[in-house]
Amino acid sequence: MVWSWVAMASRWGPLVGLAPRCLWLLGAVLLMDASARPANHSSTRERAANREENEILPPDHLNGVKLEMDGHLNRGFHQEVFLGKDLGGFEEDVEPRRSRRKLMVIFSKVDVNTDRKISAKEMQRWIMEKTAEHFQEAMEESKTHFRAVDPDGDGHVSWDEYKVKFLASKGHSEKEVADAIRLNEELKVDEETQEVLENLKDRWYQADSPPADLLLTEEEFLSFLHPEHSRGMLRFMVKEIVRDLGEAGSSLAGAPGPGDQRQGPGIAGKSGKVLREPQPGCGLIRSRFTDQDGDKQLSLPEFVSLPVGTVENQQGQDIDDNWVKDRKKEFEELIDSNHDGIVTAEELESYMDPMNEYNALNEAKQMIAVADENQNHHLEPEEVLKYSEFFTGSKLVDYARSVHEEF
Repeated sequence: MVWSWVAMASRWGPLVGLAPRCLWLLGAVLLMDASARPANHSSTRERAANREENEILPPDHLNGVKLEMDGHLNRGFHQEVFLGKDLGGFEEDVEPRRSRRKLMVIFSKVDVNTDRKISAKEMQRWIMEKTAEHFQEAMEESKTHFRAVDPDGDGHVSWDEYKVKFLASKGHSEKEVADAIRLNEELKVDEETQEVLENLKDRWYQADSPPADLLLTEEEFLSFLHPEHSRGMLRFMVKEIVRDLGEAGSSLAGAPGPGDQRQGPGIAGKSGKVLREPQPGCGLIRSRFTDQDGDKQLSLPEFVSLPVGTVENQQGQDIDDNWVKDRKKEFEELIDSNHDGIVTAEELESYMDPMNEYNALNEAKQMIAVADENQNHHLEPEEVLKYSEFFTGSKLVDYARSVHEEF
């Protein structure tokens, strides 16, 4: 038997030696075949188009601003004004001990008088500092985006130049659009793109400081992208929200159901189900709530009006209940400053102004109240660690045991 195995091995030996060479040759052939096939660049082109569109469109979300462009509450606001430019520094997969230490470093920076407690005044100062960081980031991004729409570098961008770049980002030929505008020919665009264009043009006119010349400078372009940087544009944004806080109010008198085309992208019905995928610039399409009586003010029922939809299950009902609860609290405690049950445009503007020191103090008190378990009107290390999810978006475990070692 042993000799038979030896004989077989001697016969197969040369073939076994060829095996690695055959595998190498097969790999080379497959590689040549793959490189010979045309590459699929569609996804790359798509990503490039989306990036270009995002660069020149006003963002739907503004860091450090209480309301989204469509009138929804900014769910990440507390984390934005607590972490500033460190917003992405507390991911779920980061090592917990390192995250705890980082959070305690922030605590020490907020605690200016080093008494191991954070007062409302200390938190107010910190909120203003972190908001300024978001402002600086927005200015730097705007400079980059301005260069993208000002290719000749003359320091001014006309509405037509911007329109060409915007439609090119939506897949239109830049040359054909430019020629059509030059020859005053009608542009064929879909209804949603046309609506976004109309709202962008309104916003462009508002950002054009007097005397109006329809040319935006770099500073005016910053206001166009980030209305929180300009008192006039912030006021315009507030008017838009009050006027267009959507269609939910009219639904009380028999509005269309969940399938109605007037619902905007990415808006959830009462069940919490997204009706259409959100697209860049969806904040430029009319939002979902309404000043029902057109008096340019918002009552509590108007502000807490639910998005159009139907309750399909208990989970949907819970989403509705939380929606009303959160907006009611925000209305009564922070927006309606004189507590008369009505929010004026001036009150909403003050509430949305990220550099309003009085609002920052109110926000500081509210943030402290969330975690102030011993009711001493200050934040202590144990409380910040225990409520880390509120401050950072990440839940850090074993908070109490870690306080001493982190300090």
